[in-house]
Order: sequence, then structure tokens, then C-alpha cells
Amino acid sequence: MSDTLTVSLPRAIGKELDVLVKRTGKTRSEVVREAVRRQLSLERFRALRERLVPKAQVRGLYTDEDVFKLVS
Repeated sequence: MSDTLTVSLPRAIGKELDVLVKRTGKTRSEVVREAVRRQLSLERFRALRERLVPKAQVRGLYTDEDVFKLVS
């Protein structure tokens, strides 16, 4: 089952979307679904990072390089 969502886009974004649709052979819906999936993934990552950064800092991990050194 799926939900239907109506989205209003500024004309310039709609035109860019149409160019992308033509170039990729995907439908507008496919492109928008992929974009929403990516955005949801980014938000989940940000939320997880926000929760974990304080715990990492307690262990002396302040940068990505600190983490890479630990796991390398």
C-alpha cells in the first residue's frame, strides 16, 4: 500500500526535475521517492550522530580521524 502526496514545486525546480527525468528515464515519482529516501537517511544519520558524539567525546574521540585511528 502507498500514500499519495501532492507537492508544489517552484517552476525552476520543476524544470530541473523534468530534465533529470528525461536524462535518467525515471518517472517524476521515482526521482522524488529516491530524494525523500536520501533525506530520511540523512536525518537518521544526523540524529544518531547527535546521540553518539557526546559518548565518543567522553572516550576522547573528537574527530572522524580519531575514530579512523581507533578502528584501523
